[in-house]
Amino acid sequence: MTDTRRRAAWATTGALLAAVVLTACTGPAPEAVPSVAESAAGPTIEAPETTATPASETPDPTCENIIPQATADDFTSIGWVTQQEPFRIGAIELEDGIQCKWGDQKIASDRVQIFGWAPIDEATAATAQKELVASGWKVELEDDGTYVTENPEWLGGRGVDGYGLTYFFGDGFVKLADTRQSLILVDTPR
Repeated sequence: MTDTRRRAAWATTGALLAAVVLTACTGPAPEAVPSVAESAAGPTIEAPETTATPASETPDPTCENIIPQATADDFTSIGWVTQQEPFRIGAIELEDGIQCKWGDQKIASDRVQIFGWAPIDEATAATAQKELVASGWKVELEDDGTYVTENPEWLGGRGVDGYGLTYFFGDGFVKLADTRQSLILVDTPR
C-alpha cells in the first residue's frame, strides 16, 4: 500500500471513528413541537374555576394537644390523668374551649397542674376581664396581651413571684394555667 492510500485509509477510519464518537454523545433527535398555529386550531380549553382554599381550622382542644406532647407524656408516665372541664372565666363558659386538671386521681391532693385554652372574641374578653377585676383579680397589660391573675393575698404560698391562677388574653384566644409561669406550656391546639 502506498503512502497516499495509507493516509487516505487512516483519514477515512479517523473520520468514521469521529462520527461514531460524536453520534454516541448526542441525544435522540428532538420531537416535533406543534406550532402555535396548530395548537390554536384545536378545541378551546377553558381554565378550571378556582376557589379559595379555606384556611386550616384550629383542631378541637384536648388536654393533650394544648400543652407540649413531652409534658403530657411526662404526666402520663408518673400515673397522672386528666380531668376535663368546660373552660370558664367566672360565670362565662367558652363552649369551644377546654380546662384540664392533671393529677393523680387515686389520692386526694392539691398537687395538680391546671391548663386551659379557648378561642374568644374581643367583646367576651373585655366582659370576662371586667368580671375578674370586679372579683379582686389583678390586671397586667403587656405588649403580647393582658394577664389577669389571682389576688396575691389569696395564694397562701402558692405560685412564684406572687402569681397563682392566671389568664392570658391574646389575639382571639385566652389561656389559663395554675401559675403565670406555667402559661408558657399552653399553646394553640396542634
